[in-house]
Amino acid sequence: MSLKPVSHLATNDLLPRFASVVGAEHVIADPAAMSDYLSEPRRLYHGRARAIVLPGSTAEVAAIVALCDETATKIVPQGGNTGLVGGQTPSEAGDEIVLSLIRMNRLREIDVLSNTIIVDAGMTLKDVRTAADVAGRYFPLALNAAPACTIGGNLATNAGGSAAIAYGVARDLVLGLEVVLADGRVLDDLSKLKKNNTGYDLKNLFIGSEGTLGIITGAVLKLFPKPRATVAALAGFRDPDQALQFLNLAQEQVDTELKTFELLPRIAFDFVLKHEAGITDPLPAPHAFYALLEFTSQSSGLEKRVEELLEAARTQGIVADAKSAATPEARQELWRIRLKIPDVQALEGGSIKHDVSVPIAAVPAFLRDVDQAVTARIPGARLVAFGHIGDGNIHCNVSQPVGADKAAFLAQWGEINQIVHGIVAKYRGSISAEHGIGRLKRDLLPGVKDPVALDLMRTLKATLDPKGILNPGKVI
Repeated sequence: MSLKPVSHLATNDLLPRFASVVGAEHVIADPAAMSDYLSEPRRLYHGRARAIVLPGSTAEVAAIVALCDETATKIVPQGGNTGLVGGQTPSEAGDEIVLSLIRMNRLREIDVLSNTIIVDAGMTLKDVRTAADVAGRYFPLALNAAPACTIGGNLATNAGGSAAIAYGVARDLVLGLEVVLADGRVLDDLSKLKKNNTGYDLKNLFIGSEGTLGIITGAVLKLFPKPRATVAALAGFRDPDQALQFLNLAQEQVDTELKTFELLPRIAFDFVLKHEAGITDPLPAPHAFYALLEFTSQSSGLEKRVEELLEAARTQGIVADAKSAATPEARQELWRIRLKIPDVQALEGGSIKHDVSVPIAAVPAFLRDVDQAVTARIPGARLVAFGHIGDGNIHCNVSQPVGADKAAFLAQWGEINQIVHGIVAKYRGSISAEHGIGRLKRDLLPGVKDPVALDLMRTLKATLDPKGILNPGKVI
């Protein structure tokens, strides 16, 4: 069912004022032209908006927010619109504006001596990584959505990614922020200092807040020396317990060079091989589970060290089979199956998705418990659990039984969520590892968050956004 455009007298009054700040061509009110901004990639949420406003600078963001504060107009900040929990999607009420920062894509500064880069919030992750690479530096945040997702969105959701085992999540890669507050004031905390004990660390209020406390417009990010060598490896295992043994061995032998450790089940390989032409099984025989590793180094001999690790794992009976890849082309081949998993799952029917984390040592038991509980509830359901086992983050997705009705299967989303999240709680994990809360998990939060913590969150929201205009209905 299509949604009718929203008509408000206040909107008509506001549009010229917005246009006077950003230019008429950067205020979109036509329903057809707004459509790309009104739903998220999974199409779980379809909203409406008074207008899409696209500022080109921090000063323009501040002026727009000041107007919204004056008129009590609600704002939904949006970056690349790649989020998966509906945090960037306006509500169906149609009384909000979408403030898209995609025009704010300027590289402000690279300081190779300080190992920092200062960027606008609308710069894509891919462009940040490229700019660092050109300067002979490395920015380690690694996400599949890098060509489209923006740094502002990455920080607002505290994105994780495949390199978190070595470099941490987005929060760990930030030195300073520039933030527009709910009344239009600008917090200028674009510090490049690693040591700065001048009171509260305010930037961490806004990282992970999903635009509910302020709108991130710029950031100082940490850079690292550019790796001189990169080697990938794929290893096959009998079960996740062996994968954890291998992780422990890898950390003992090459810990400082281990950048990625991904767990992949055989069913994910089967899905990709079935639906993607030109991709072949990378190992001679199938295995129940696989680990995809990537190592980087500043010194020579990395390939030899990785081969020694694989040989030690074979000798100890941890790894059934393994191969390494040192050239860019060979590494890409090992990564292809991992990168295709989200796409091919859609070709296997409905998929009930979970972005969760548990303590690393609990991953094998967690996966067994989920598989048993989910298949007991829906016989034939297929657990496709993959992800960043090196930091305990599992994308614990459940695909529908073969031949099942997709709509009927997806209608059980809430019940399957409850089962999976109950097992997450058993192992003292998190129902949101790296995608955020948004709209999708907002109502689940009170059941898993410490009541005192929730009360403090509400206090912060009321203090920093007393009129409730910043991304209402998200997180809390």
